[in-house]
Amino acid sequence: MVLGATGKTGRRLVRTLRMAGRPVRAASRTGEVRFDWADEGSWAAVLEGASALYLIAPEDPTLARPFVQRAGAAGVRRIVALSGRGMDRIPAGFFEGMSATEQAVRESDVEWTIIRPNNFCQNFDEDHWHTAVRAGRLALPIGAVPEPFIDAQDIADVAAALLTTDGHHGQVYELSGPRAVTFGEAVATIAAAAGRPVRYEELTPQAYRSELLAEGVPADIAADLESMFANMRAGHIAEPVDGVRRLLGREPVDFDRYAARAAAAGAWR
Repeated sequence: MVLGATGKTGRRLVRTLRMAGRPVRAASRTGEVRFDWADEGSWAAVLEGASALYLIAPEDPTLARPFVQRAGAAGVRRIVALSGRGMDRIPAGFFEGMSATEQAVRESDVEWTIIRPNNFCQNFDEDHWHTAVRAGRLALPIGAVPEPFIDAQDIADVAAALLTTDGHHGQVYELSGPRAVTFGEAVATIAAAAGRPVRYEELTPQAYRSELLAEGVPADIAADLESMFANMRAGHIAEPVDGVRRLLGREPVDFDRYAARAAAAGAWR
């Protein structure tokens, strides 16, 4: 069972598992199997018959523990939970859904693994920063601290391996791309690949928050994003890690390759 099956990692994971001949059900609010965190009546159908689960954290932290408990009671024996790199350094009160999900699976009776990736390459072409990049200006409060962006397909491939092979119980795997680039370098790479002008603009944290709120971003989500960028500015997740290579036996996708592929598909036209 794959939660968030219409999302960046979920839909790639469903495809990867099916290409490998694995039986998989895809769950989301608009997916093959309806799943809504806010509707506990949708939980039972999602968990019925599932032996392994790809778990995307809820925004509401109070839902993580009861869902994981019900998963174990329904017969789920293996959970791979998607979290974020640097979660162990995020201050209490931020990204509470992810924190609660990590805690819930750690305390459960099922076999569990947590994956903590860096920011996705696909944040530039599927959501988050896509609209800004297409408009020609991406403005963030990150400075010159680099980020080893990871391709969502690499995360999906790792998740598929963890769901279908033994020996990973109780492990927390950090995942990143092969090299770190600054946001300015990433935007320049995208501009060159797309053949259109795109610039990166550095904002103060205060200016960034003001822009988020002006765009209608809820205050709690704006606070989470501010915390994320503060963690990134501190350099805690700037160094590449070898999780993809160790788990898959190959190098992760490089940012240049991602940008060329996305541009060829028309991501920034």
